[in-house]
Amino acid sequence: MPQDTMLVHGLTPYNAEPCLPHLVKAFRTPEALFYSRNHGIMPDAGPGYRLHVGGLVRAPLDLSVAALQSRFAHHSVVATLQCAGNRRADLQPVKPTLGDPWSAGAIGTAEWTGARLADVLDVAGLDSDASDVAFESLDLVADHGDTPYAVSIPLAKAMAPEVLLAWAMNGHPLACKHGAPLRAVVPGYAGVRSAKWIAAVTVRSSPADSPVQRQDYKLLPADVTAETVDWERGAVINAMPINSAICVPASGAVAAGAILVRGWAMASARMVARVDVSSNGGLTWQQATLEQGTQWAWTLWQITLNLDPGNHELVVRAWDDAGQTQPAEAAACWNFKGYLATAWHRVPVTAR
Repeated sequence: MPQDTMLVHGLTPYNAEPCLPHLVKAFRTPEALFYSRNHGIMPDAGPGYRLHVGGLVRAPLDLSVAALQSRFAHHSVVATLQCAGNRRADLQPVKPTLGDPWSAGAIGTAEWTGARLADVLDVAGLDSDASDVAFESLDLVADHGDTPYAVSIPLAKAMAPEVLLAWAMNGHPLACKHGAPLRAVVPGYAGVRSAKWIAAVTVRSSPADSPVQRQDYKLLPADVTAETVDWERGAVINAMPINSAICVPASGAVAAGAILVRGWAMASARMVARVDVSSNGGLTWQQATLEQGTQWAWTLWQITLNLDPGNHELVVRAWDDAGQTQPAEAAACWNFKGYLATAWHRVPVTAR
């Protein structure tokens, strides 16, 4: 694959996203173009891999992937995963943030195949005081002293039929960078909850105690800084808000006249109802044609605009089926961690 298909933010740990024109070539994102968000060195599970299911259960389980595949029904879900830091680069003109400056490519859609987490938990048997399910992984988090990666989701979400323990992506076994041999897939939630390289599923009476759960991936007010942060005041980022982006064209020079504008929109558990596109910074709008997704997958959209010679600011905003839309300005969603950058996506171009 040509080197210009991926924008690499770091090698150790490896963090990369596809260059935007490649992202919307197909509804399902090829494995090689799927963004990779890691918190440490990617682990090798090895031939002796087992998944332990324990905690507040009556019958703990230890399962190889083969045992998981033979004991439980196989299910597939087409779902979009998106990093909570997607589009963080758009917040930098307001004020710098922490974290990699992701463009709008920390998102991707695939068909995931595996066993329903609910089916596994039903066999294990839940205790009456269970409220959360934690995923503990084989990788170590560099920013937290090489502690094991662990996150959790509420039990109600864990028991939802769309949540999988997945071993395949787009019909092929998972690649190492996408969590082989087994990962969680939690549609509609921030990508951080879809833990890769799972070593254990632990049923708990409270959220996970890990730094990633307790300190990272929390939405904080704009007046909070790294020096003043009180993590207990932050809102845990689970369900993702509506968002959209222009992937074609890129900023810069374009040919005057008819120009095809393409991109993605995502509304998590809701459906994208409308995508508006502007060529004049949001003064007037036209509606794009939608390649409608499913409940858990993105919507791809496109529109042909006619641009006179000169400077133009292309803008996109999406609406979901509850009438919710995106804030107009990046300053409205700035936070020092750079999460949930959902303002109108703007691409300046010069038509010649």
